[in-house]
Amino acid sequence: MEWQPVIGLEIHSQLATASKIFSAASTGYGAEPNTQASAVDLGLPGVLPVLNEKVVEMAVLFGLAIGATISNASIFARKNYFYPDLPKGYQISQYEEPIVAGGRIEIRLPDDHIKIIDVTRAHLEEDAGKSVHEDFDRSTGIDLNRAGTPLLEIVSEPQMHSAAEAVAYMRAMHQLVRYLGICDGNMQEGSFRCDANVSVRPLGESTLGTRTEIKNLNSFRFVERAIQFEIDRQIEVIENGGQIHQVTMLYDADRHETRTMRSKEDAHDYRYFPDPDLLPIEITDDYIQSMANSLPELPAQKRKRFVDEYALTSKDAEILCEDRGIADYFEQATAASSGNPRLCANWITGELFAALNASNLQIEASPVGPAALGVLVSRIADNTISGKIAKQIFETMWETGQDPDDVIAEQGLQQVTDDSAIANLVEQVLNDNPDQIEQYRAGKDKVFGFFVGQVMKLSQGKANPKQVNKLLKARLDN
Repeated sequence: MEWQPVIGLEIHSQLATASKIFSAASTGYGAEPNTQASAVDLGLPGVLPVLNEKVVEMAVLFGLAIGATISNASIFARKNYFYPDLPKGYQISQYEEPIVAGGRIEIRLPDDHIKIIDVTRAHLEEDAGKSVHEDFDRSTGIDLNRAGTPLLEIVSEPQMHSAAEAVAYMRAMHQLVRYLGICDGNMQEGSFRCDANVSVRPLGESTLGTRTEIKNLNSFRFVERAIQFEIDRQIEVIENGGQIHQVTMLYDADRHETRTMRSKEDAHDYRYFPDPDLLPIEITDDYIQSMANSLPELPAQKRKRFVDEYALTSKDAEILCEDRGIADYFEQATAASSGNPRLCANWITGELFAALNASNLQIEASPVGPAALGVLVSRIADNTISGKIAKQIFETMWETGQDPDDVIAEQGLQQVTDDSAIANLVEQVLNDNPDQIEQYRAGKDKVFGFFVGQVMKLSQGKANPKQVNKLLKARLDN
């Protein structure tokens, strides 16, 4: 029997606020355990939560970016369950009336096929604390610094049918929240993570199978591997006559397996009810319109513009628009390059990316700024330097932070473009290699490359390669 996987993701995106959703405590990462948990975060007697206005703004921006409906009125609810890292015994979330309803996002699959995934809802909630197991022998530590950190939970429709589709959807959401500036997307720190709901059904059937939920996946690689393992596991269980039970699972990356954590709760198990300490969120149409006016250019729009405006390939546009910082760098470099966008794209995706990766740097920390790279590219385009010499100059710029024109002047790296000077070099090489001339004229065309290399070596790489080829060809064919 053929099987069809059905996958839905619940993405938890930590909102990029300085303080928590209901208190003034810091959301900074890496503080000593339990130093950023206020009385409000802990739910101590006599305290009341106060909503951080910034999280509403961020949620509305996200909703508008995916074409969702923004609720004019939404409420917070208490989601009741016991867990050691949930200090209040409940989590403040949204249930019946979320702030964002509906919406959709375009994903690009590995075969370049485009698919639209519908979003069910996105709602605001507070994060729980963190249970720490590895530093304790036969016990668990509780760090409540994260308690109360603002999250936007983004729930997809179950419309993905492979692990690859799920990863493509997660990547698209990761890109979007970073473009909007509402989340830093740092998956290692837990700022962007997901729960995956996975089921299988016979191919062609419409009824959903029993699903399992894999919790807290915090890398694209783990998402793909965990979902694929769970798909294979469920198919094997069913084909061997077993049943799938609705459970919550953890993915063990070391063993590459999913393990049952607990039985999966339904909504009624959490006994949701409106939080009596928080007023409804009321959002006017004027506010929504003002947020719409502040939306940045979104990834899909930027990709299309880069192809149309800069004549880039769709592949180059995809790479450059992956990150808003990279896209901004490209446009600034192009502006300084005297109109050479495609050459700028090649240098960014080639030399610059290689240097950033080797130094483990983000593009914002690049020692070679966009204006400096643009000038370097313009010097290649106007034949001041050759592409080979440009790589040497780039290395110096990376190490010293110097301007390309200063490096060219100091090291005397201007390209030789004078025909008579290059012709003299050609004559010298030919005079020194009579045997190779005979080989070339006897039909060994590959010898031509030897001559080009000798001329470039004699000029210390400064001769214009096109002119070298042209003058050599004319001289040898006479």
